[in-house]
Amino acid sequence: MPIVHRRRQSVPVIGWTTITYRSVITTIFCIGLLALVAFYFTFPQQSRAEIDIAGNFLQKVLDKWFPSASSAAASDKEEQQANFTALEGSVRVKKHNRNTWSDAGFNVPLEKGDVVQTGADGIAKVVFADGTNYVVKQDSLIVIEENSMNMAQQTSVAVQVTTGTVDLATAAYTDGSTAKVYIAGATASLASETAAQVHNDPKADKHEIMVRKGSGSVTRNNQTVPLSNFERVSFSAEGATMTKTKETGPPVLISPPNMTPVFAGTTPKPMQFSWSEAPGATGYRLRISRNPFFSSVLYDKVVPTTQATLPPLQEGAYYWMVQSEDAKGHESMESEKNRFTVIARNAEHAEIMLELDPFIQHGHIIEVRGHTDPSARVMVNGEEVPMVSSDGTFRKFTKPLPAGESLITVTAQDSRGGVNTKQERVVIQ
Repeated sequence: MPIVHRRRQSVPVIGWTTITYRSVITTIFCIGLLALVAFYFTFPQQSRAEIDIAGNFLQKVLDKWFPSASSAAASDKEEQQANFTALEGSVRVKKHNRNTWSDAGFNVPLEKGDVVQTGADGIAKVVFADGTNYVVKQDSLIVIEENSMNMAQQTSVAVQVTTGTVDLATAAYTDGSTAKVYIAGATASLASETAAQVHNDPKADKHEIMVRKGSGSVTRNNQTVPLSNFERVSFSAEGATMTKTKETGPPVLISPPNMTPVFAGTTPKPMQFSWSEAPGATGYRLRISRNPFFSSVLYDKVVPTTQATLPPLQEGAYYWMVQSEDAKGHESMESEKNRFTVIARNAEHAEIMLELDPFIQHGHIIEVRGHTDPSARVMVNGEEVPMVSSDGTFRKFTKPLPAGESLITVTAQDSRGGVNTKQERVVIQ
């Protein structure tokens, strides 16, 4: 029987790699995440704006589909409003939900995302719920980035200074609260009870943050610079690092003291001003103004000594400050802006009735109550009481006072020149 030989046929072998949907999605997510990180560090301000928009959209989704989760988040963080407390010249506001500008007013609340712009003659003072205040100077534009408070009474305040100059003072806030300023890609974090000045000039590529009192830090490009009294940090957009310098401290104002009345008798007398000596100073620049912004001045001269005598001033409120100058003409930082009030006193009516009730403390605010002549004008720390009742009673809330000892000065004056002043010290814990 014949034998049949069969040839083996080669079987082709096919290789493959399994690609799952999970790996595809993971790869796409990583690429997108790297792109977002690169965009954030390249365009930090635009990124924050996009994050806010995304956050608002997510909040709306939560409100619609998960109302319980949304309400829980809202209860832990509540948005607050800021208000104008002083306005001068041209000041405009653009609300976050509008595309048009409107004139600023005391009845216009400021919320997250609102923009404030001052003109060449404009100055505005904005006070936040925690007591932090910003004085927006001429030709400036700021954006309110954050203004909230959580259930633990911790506040978060953040403002972007897009252009111009802003003087700010943080309140005595609780631990865990934050106060931040964004400027040209840098973030300044300021401690409680800190006074600072922020200057942003994009055209000249000049960006500065200076601490007058207190402490803080500035972070930019992974560099963090701590700041304390009279220290300034500056940088340019192209520069990789920031530079810190120590500024010359200003003189300390002595007389007339802050928030005290100056009584003018029947024969007006010259006004005496004095301040402390500054090391290395060859002169002192004395300025006096009718407003705390010094947008216009009544007196502006450099004197060689630590005192000056001026002709008698008319009745009303005044502000004064001093800067020292060295041999090269370099000026120190500005001193505090002290306020005094010139009040006429008639010798025939030297004193009128003024009685003060026990002060009532509301945190850092003191409620002042008392009795005087119904026709009298009453001043509390240089600020006029809005109304004296027909029975002579009055009430006035002070501005937030710093921690420690403060002096409350109450002055009553009638139309005949009768005056009475009482002072009491309070301690804020």
